[in-house]
Amino acid sequence: MSSLSPLEQTALLRRFEPVLRFTHGERFYPMDVERYLQNCSYWVQRPNQPLERIHAQGALSLDSLAHSRLEPFGTIQFLKFIEPLTITELASYQLQQTLTRAGREQAFHAGAGRLARVGYGSRLLDALFSLSLFVRGRVPGDTAAAAAMRYKQLQSEAEQYQYYGRVVEQEGWLVLQYWYFYAFNNWRSGFSGVNDHEADWEMVCLYLYKDDSGSWQPEWSGYASHDFDGDDLRRRWDDPELEKIGEHPVVYVGAGSHASYYQAGEYLTELELPLLSPLSAFWGRVRATWERLLRTEDGSRPNATLFRIPFVDYARGDGQCIGPGQPQPWAEPVLLSPAPAWVRSYRGLWGLWARDPIAGENAPAGPMYDRNGTVRRTWYDPLGWAGLDKQVPPNRAQDRARRRQHMIQQRQDALKISIAEKTRELRDLEIEAEALLEQPHMQALHHERKERIRQLAQEIDGLRAQLSQDGALREALGLYAARLGGGYKVGARSHIHRAHHPASAIGLRLSRIAEVWAAASIGLVLLTFVGIVLFARQYLLIGVVAMLGIVAVIEAVFRSRLGWLLSRLTNALALIATLVLLYQFFWPLLIGLIIVAGTYILWENLRELN
Repeated sequence: MSSLSPLEQTALLRRFEPVLRFTHGERFYPMDVERYLQNCSYWVQRPNQPLERIHAQGALSLDSLAHSRLEPFGTIQFLKFIEPLTITELASYQLQQTLTRAGREQAFHAGAGRLARVGYGSRLLDALFSLSLFVRGRVPGDTAAAAAMRYKQLQSEAEQYQYYGRVVEQEGWLVLQYWYFYAFNNWRSGFSGVNDHEADWEMVCLYLYKDDSGSWQPEWSGYASHDFDGDDLRRRWDDPELEKIGEHPVVYVGAGSHASYYQAGEYLTELELPLLSPLSAFWGRVRATWERLLRTEDGSRPNATLFRIPFVDYARGDGQCIGPGQPQPWAEPVLLSPAPAWVRSYRGLWGLWARDPIAGENAPAGPMYDRNGTVRRTWYDPLGWAGLDKQVPPNRAQDRARRRQHMIQQRQDALKISIAEKTRELRDLEIEAEALLEQPHMQALHHERKERIRQLAQEIDGLRAQLSQDGALREALGLYAARLGGGYKVGARSHIHRAHHPASAIGLRLSRIAEVWAAASIGLVLLTFVGIVLFARQYLLIGVVAMLGIVAVIEAVFRSRLGWLLSRLTNALALIATLVLLYQFFWPLLIGLIIVAGTYILWENLRELN
């Protein structure tokens, strides 16, 4: 909740409202939900019952969502935005996009193929993932075209770009949330991404604090990007990576996915299916062990992606721009604080429920809820979502350091008292133990005292170590508090563990040929395998090994890693040869080692006699 009035909330939201830069070829932009709902129908799927339509298209409004529905466990509530195009309508749309100047100008042109950026194993998984769409629930391919046509029509009637603002006060911070609603996510069909789904809610967070003059100042930003959260997704206001126009942060929006990024570029995003997570972790350990044993670590090499599926998120920023000072300005923001009834009451999906078991093709829920109906973390804990729950606002940092220093001093005082008491007890016990030395009948008590002395000495040692550590910590806190008083801040990027940067230019030779090979390699290998089985089954093993060897060499040539491949192959052959020799000559080698060890020990022992 916020103590600010609606006018104050709106003023702050407008003061810092972001500038969104899209990729050329984007079809959908932030819109108002009212027009979307007017084109939706409302459906309910109860367990073991036929699908029921609650509201027909044209009869749905915000008031319709403002009333909670009591339903049994397992019920799915969802909206449906658009019907797929007929074959005639789809052909007409594709022809228009191909032949008209406007359609050609809006066409998206991909860069280096995503499959050329990753290894063969990832491409194989990608092929399996694509095939899984035939058995999984998915949004029909022509639905994206129908949605684009309908959205274009809505914009032609009344062009408007809308965001929904929420202002929350949490633990000394003021959080500005900018929620953007898109009618459709066409990442898969439009940009070869992971998924398509109706409706899309995206969010950008800004974190403000009140300075000594009582004015709100920005300190952090957090851009929602797929399923990322924590320290890595936030940037400090003075971070050069956070581009700004005046006080307005610039957001580069992923084409079709609508994920938010700090820099323009093409981002390699890897999808790891839950089923393959254990295999991915195991492969990572195996690779790390292999490289550690053979000392072949390559720090420039990216992390293993054998069990991850690669996708490219295009956030080039070369398309339409929306925001202050841009050709398309924002409409007046709609406040979500306090949350209106249509946000609180409707926990269902904002688009088609595609019956996708991994949920990628199912529409999302609203800004307040996850797909399962529980409250989003971004809603109930915006600080924790961005890893800011551990950060104090800058105007409170020095006072917090001083108070912590005082607490450490109090703990040191308590430690000194405890050490003195335990030291007196330790000395008393040592006197008792010495007194019992010449009392044979008191042996058991003597052992008890010595054991207690040992334990107490360990306790005192731990307390003294803690006292010493606290002294250093208290001194560091004092120095830090003094520096804070002078305006000091830690590095703007010190909190980042793994920054998500645009993919750099990949080291491929004969780039176009490499892309063609990457796209065709899986199919060629499968067809070659079938050919070996049908026409040369007696050479199946040799044929498969030769085929894989050829593939490995081609991959290495395109990636300029032929030397790396030969090095790994040499190490592998050396290891195999060693194992073969051990197997063939195990007993002679063992006997020889025993003779050498025995001779060495004999020689060393005889030398001591001199």
